[in-house]
Amino acid sequence: MPCLAHFYKEPPQMVRGAMQYLYDSEGKKYLDCFAGVSVINCGHCNPEITAKVVEQVQTLQHVCNIYLTENFVQLAEKLAEVTPGDLQKSFFCSTGTEATEGAALLATICTGSSEFIALRNGLHGRTKLTMSLTGIGMWRTDPNPVGGIHFTPNPYCYRCPLGKRRPECGLACADEVETIIKTATSGRPAAFIAESIQGNAGIIVPPPGYFKRVKEIIASYGGLFIADEVQTGFARTGKMFAIEHAGITPDIMCVAKALGNGQPISAFIATAKVADTYTKPGASTLGGNPVSSTAGLAVLNYIEEHRLCENAAERGQELRAGLAELQQRHPIIGDIRGLGLMVGAEFVHADKSPAPEELDMVLEEMLQRGFIVGKNGIARNVLAFQPPLVITRENIANLLDELECVLTKFEL
Repeated sequence: MPCLAHFYKEPPQMVRGAMQYLYDSEGKKYLDCFAGVSVINCGHCNPEITAKVVEQVQTLQHVCNIYLTENFVQLAEKLAEVTPGDLQKSFFCSTGTEATEGAALLATICTGSSEFIALRNGLHGRTKLTMSLTGIGMWRTDPNPVGGIHFTPNPYCYRCPLGKRRPECGLACADEVETIIKTATSGRPAAFIAESIQGNAGIIVPPPGYFKRVKEIIASYGGLFIADEVQTGFARTGKMFAIEHAGITPDIMCVAKALGNGQPISAFIATAKVADTYTKPGASTLGGNPVSSTAGLAVLNYIEEHRLCENAAERGQELRAGLAELQQRHPIIGDIRGLGLMVGAEFVHADKSPAPEELDMVLEEMLQRGFIVGKNGIARNVLAFQPPLVITRENIANLLDELECVLTKFEL
């Protein structure tokens, strides 16, 4: 369908993957710096994970979650162990959209309300409700979105939607949540939902204290806090979950993508107090099937055994430091932001206006040099680095060297 498109003018056909590398149909090797949009955190065709998945495929592939399987239970127990605070009970699905839809449903069941507060420029899925919760125009393709959803300014410090500056702002963007509750809702919203780092908005990292204040506000009105960790989860930001950087525990958390390292699996996870209100029948035919559950367990074990949180933090620091050096010589880089190996470099003109055309030139040239880098941002002007978390110091150095050459070539 015409709604599907590619980043590149002549997209290569990928036929093989090996950890942080991809190979096209012509045999060309690429360093993958996007990981299938934060999916392949443990590397393409990771031998340790793949071996366990293959063994499971040859043993038992599917029975539906209305039947009991051992790895389904083990994965739920492991997630209860690694998730922050008292998040304890999981409902398994197949996609991030399904998990977010389920989280919203759980919030309405628990609170008895159907009103939501979401962030401008957030992205939460492709179903009718999750698309309606999305605050990016290009992704709101439903001509008749769901009502009862109110958008609050996102904490985009480089381009503050309130025209303020840190730290003098006093987290005014967080206080806007209460203003919206008072002026645009019934006064009893079901939940506030946000990505812990806004991915498609351009790797927007909320300032310290933002989520803590928002949670206090939403809780004071009887609402829940939903953290969307679909892109940010499973060691991507240097911690198992990005919300841990904020020092709070959400009432519900959505996970997907990297949990399966390529296998389709997702979940919404809640505290027992919230989860136990969901008593009417619910199921997901393929959610948490034996193969995906095996992959999820293997991923969590691999992250711990190979210290991927630590590697993401260290390599991410090297990447941001290298980009900061490039920024001194190449004014096209207006802002650098991110945590761990979720890093964005915003391309701008001298007047700070977005520079998406220049970014596309850089992406095409980097592809020719064997580097796959992502792009996002509302104006599609943010160079996005979200590589497999097995990437090495040498890989980062090579990436920065080639980016320097490309920026110099185009005199950016």
